[in-house]
Amino acid sequence: MYQIHNFLDNDDIKVLDRLGPFSVIEYQRDLSVLPSEAALAYYCNEMNVRKRQVVCDLSRSGGVTIQAGAMQWAAGNVNATTGIKGVGDFFGKAVRGSVTGESAIKPEYTGDGTLVLEPTYKHILLIDMADWNGDIVLDDGLFLACDSRLKHKAVARSTFSSAIAGGEGLFNLGIHGSGALCLESPCPREELVVIDLKDDVLKVDGNMAIAWSNSLRFTVERSSRSLIGSAASGEGLVNVYSGTGRVLLAPVTQGPV
Repeated sequence: MYQIHNFLDNDDIKVLDRLGPFSVIEYQRDLSVLPSEAALAYYCNEMNVRKRQVVCDLSRSGGVTIQAGAMQWAAGNVNATTGIKGVGDFFGKAVRGSVTGESAIKPEYTGDGTLVLEPTYKHILLIDMADWNGDIVLDDGLFLACDSRLKHKAVARSTFSSAIAGGEGLFNLGIHGSGALCLESPCPREELVVIDLKDDVLKVDGNMAIAWSNSLRFTVERSSRSLIGSAASGEGLVNVYSGTGRVLLAPVTQGPV
């Protein structure tokens, strides 16, 4: 039996969102600053640059899978495994990790205790896979945690030109199944644009899509049908998402945070 005090009940901590086993908390003020850092901490707080963490209540799930190195501390009955179910499974995950840029082994935690992930200044999004018909593709580096019952897979771009011309990799991480998914986003949910397509097309100039339905076809095309038209419009290549599904757009092109 364990009890945790001065954590979720601390008046400096605000619970932003809850879904499945996950709770997202935010520190309203940075109280551990030196005098020389006080001005920076003040303006960070004013601009919504705050530390955030994910708290996992394992009693509400059969287990969670997290990004390698993301665990900070755990209390109670919490058991960690590699999630590897044999040589074939290890080989498959190693190949998937090498092509998607994600860690090959993502640890799984089971039990009925509390697991807390490392703090981050990024924004944390909780995604209900039911809102994406159980099949979502993620931009590189967004995955943080999910229900262990969700399946991971490498999703190939629709065409080779999508990777070469668009400056992207050949594969993205896809998540499939039913449950909760936790992402690290460079911008808050309030700024994200959600576009639902039904047998239609979305063209995006730049790497602004952070997630999209696996049912969509992703290609890279010229912004105009002719080279002269592309030059005249001032645009070059655009990312094209076509078909039926959903796209989650950030307001600016993604880069280092």
